[in-house]
Amino acid sequence: MTVSSDPALAASWSRATAAAGANRRRRNLQVYHHAVLIFGVALMMAPLLVAFASSTYDPIVIHSEGLQLGYGGEFASTYGAVLFDRGGFTGDITGVRMLWNSVILGLGFAVGKIVISMLAAYAIVYFRFPFGTVAFWIIFSTLLLPLEVRILPSYEVVQSMGMLNSWTGLILPLIASATATFYFRQFFKSVPDELLEAARIDGAGPVRFFLDILVPLSKTMMAAIFIIMFVVGWNQYLWPALMTTDESLFTIVRGIRQILQVWIGANIPEYNKALAMAILAMVPPALIVLIFQRAFVKGLVETEK
Repeated sequence: MTVSSDPALAASWSRATAAAGANRRRRNLQVYHHAVLIFGVALMMAPLLVAFASSTYDPIVIHSEGLQLGYGGEFASTYGAVLFDRGGFTGDITGVRMLWNSVILGLGFAVGKIVISMLAAYAIVYFRFPFGTVAFWIIFSTLLLPLEVRILPSYEVVQSMGMLNSWTGLILPLIASATATFYFRQFFKSVPDELLEAARIDGAGPVRFFLDILVPLSKTMMAAIFIIMFVVGWNQYLWPALMTTDESLFTIVRGIRQILQVWIGANIPEYNKALAMAILAMVPPALIVLIFQRAFVKGLVETEK
């Protein structure tokens, strides 16, 4: 008896063939997807690997031969000098100090923006006052004005208040965030009204409702905003460059420029140290994103309260 002479056997054979073909197409699609992902990772990692490899070479080699792909053998000496050798115009600044300054700036940005944005969003969503919606859209429209547009007025305000060369002048003028306010506003609007009614029945006032209910509910959103704003504060260059002339307040991002202004030999910048500092500047933000990536994704996409 052949397959064609038995309809049931023929149907079973046909289903098995179709299933095998579907599995084969699924495997091919997975291979294609993984190949695209691997290519994307390689494309993103290649410059970092080249920068790291070149940082282990002598600056004269980099100047004469260009960026390198192999290991140059000067990893310990280069990174040790970047982190612990005193330098700068005053001869008293180290890479560790600049890293710590960047941490302070990043934390100040993140915490300050979260606090201000949560309070602003709370007032917009839960308080009824004239032109509340208009006020929100005015805040949101500031996204159209980047820091570079308002840099001179901001500098004039900071200078007139005597806050140059201070952490207050570096952090306070930029902690207002339309982006964070928008996210918290949308989050608060999704909180069920029953919670507000229950809080009122229990005699909770506005402050207690905010601290005991909204803040705990907002933990994942706060984590997501914290990561974004920490990276923004960490990568600031223009604002610290204008607000500070005191090297004790220099950040790691400014340190890269500082090293490139140091010349050795026949007018050769210390390329290896600049590349090493660039690698060091990327490590803390990358670690924070990797460690808190679950909270970051959950905070941006979670809808259930």
